[in-house]
Amino acid sequence: MSGTLVVTGAGGFLGWHVRVLAHALQMPEPVIVGRDDFRDPNRLVGKLNGVDRVLHLAGVNRGAPQEVTAGNIEPAQALALAVRQCPTPPKTVVFANSIQAGNGSPYGDSKAAAADILVQATQWTGSTFADLRLPNLFGEHGRPHYNSVVATFCRLLADGAVPQVHEDRDLELLHATDAAALLLGPGGPWDAQPVRRTVKQLAERLHRFATCYRTGEIPDLASRFDVRLFNTYRSYCFPGHYPLPLEGHADDRGELIEAVKVRGGGGQTFCSTTRPGAIRGEHYHLAKVERFMVLRGEADICLRRVLHNDVVRFRVSGTEPVVVDMPTMWAHNITNIGDGELLTLFWANQTFNSARPDTYPEKVSP
Repeated sequence: MSGTLVVTGAGGFLGWHVRVLAHALQMPEPVIVGRDDFRDPNRLVGKLNGVDRVLHLAGVNRGAPQEVTAGNIEPAQALALAVRQCPTPPKTVVFANSIQAGNGSPYGDSKAAAADILVQATQWTGSTFADLRLPNLFGEHGRPHYNSVVATFCRLLADGAVPQVHEDRDLELLHATDAAALLLGPGGPWDAQPVRRTVKQLAERLHRFATCYRTGEIPDLASRFDVRLFNTYRSYCFPGHYPLPLEGHADDRGELIEAVKVRGGGGQTFCSTTRPGAIRGEHYHLAKVERFMVLRGEADICLRRVLHNDVVRFRVSGTEPVVVDMPTMWAHNITNIGDGELLTLFWANQTFNSARPDTYPEKVSP
């Protein structure tokens, strides 16, 4: 898609994933509608007038019943009023609704009411309205005890605790980037089909991931869902769990170090040399698992979460072998800071596909 994109709730979990995907697809920078805009009808009209697509993501998931109800209905009312007052109404309004809409809970009923408010407004203006009923979303950097049970389990496991399942039930799950693709409607190569798992199955799978990964091993990533679930877990490990130390095995012949051990999978391994002062990388991935290991020389590995400013830096050396795994949706690079040649080993969980490389240019320095 092209043209002006407006996003409400851009600072939230889903909002960040939407903006990252839009950024990766080189769409125009979205216009952000914040809380102050909702309080000022004229400002809100100014941001909506004549735009191509409005993504309404703002809302409240948890809290006191009155807070949840107001947090979903009031933004919809403000948005609907502004759409009606636009001299040139938005062409399309997309509402990030929930499969829980109308289920009798404050959240479900307020989401259903918000959809009705937006339906009436867009019918009146002639705008296209898309009511996108999303299942339970999970993904990198979700808020524990708020966005999803996956975020809560990942946080507990990254902190060394074990999740407890008090009430098992079926969940319909969708990664937030897949939800972002549905909201943006780019027609990209995303399989946005939800996956069903029980809470107990999630806890067990994530526990296996964590137990394996604590040793530096890569768990069996048998499916697309497993890759995205593992990447979600890894986001809670970064940066405190890195670099990952490696155990060496030495004898009179020399030294052996196991750089990558993958349970039930392969991927692609390659090496590169880098001249003093040169930089490699300057990109990010949406789903690829990637590992760096310096074999000879001195290097800085730098990373920055996409659409954020703070840079995380690791100084590594071939004399003390460690690995650093690149978190998804973090721009990263490696710089030779030594006087000699830098030799680096790289591993990725998938072989390179030039048609779908999952590599998006982005400088680490903001």
